[in-house]
Amino acid sequence: MSATRLLVLGAVRGFGRAHGYLVRTELLTWGADEWANVKWGSLYHALRQLAKDGLLRAIEVPDSGGRVDYEITETGDAEFFRLLRDALRQPEIRQDMLTAGLALLPALPRAEAIELLEKRLHALESGRADIIEQTGAWADPGHVQELFDLWVHNASSGVDWTRGLIERLKAGAHTMAGEDPAGFGMPGTWTPTQV
Repeated sequence: MSATRLLVLGAVRGFGRAHGYLVRTELLTWGADEWANVKWGSLYHALRQLAKDGLLRAIEVPDSGGRVDYEITETGDAEFFRLLRDALRQPEIRQDMLTAGLALLPALPRAEAIELLEKRLHALESGRADIIEQTGAWADPGHVQELFDLWVHNASSGVDWTRGLIERLKAGAHTMAGEDPAGFGMPGTWTPTQV
């Protein structure tokens, strides 16, 4: 799964129609190069590849010196939501997918976001229990216990954070898709200040 793919689809979807420089500038204002490992050189390649794959529609702009605008296709919209749902539901070692999913969280209805995060929470709790169970099997060398302690600490931190986000969403934090007619969930009406 690619965080860049998710972010590019999300940005184009949010703008309704966008050219590469606009997508790049927007993701740069989010700091995506830091938290989602977005490589700026690969961004334009991603746009072209997404268009080649039929997820974006490339539209040459007349009298623009060769500028190409992009719009998300129906297939691209389905892929965007598949990637977004997976990013929120599945705990991974790579944090870039989770961070990309969080940046695009308002594209989902509140109830669906909560349901996906509850699945993530369950997987994190199960993973933590597995790590704790394995800890007893590793008596020697003793320093290996430090590794298991780190894994348990990270898993516990993920559990606590996910549980907190679920509680915040249940309490009404953040404007989600369908809650505001001019909100992020409506393609073509998104403004950068909403993310």
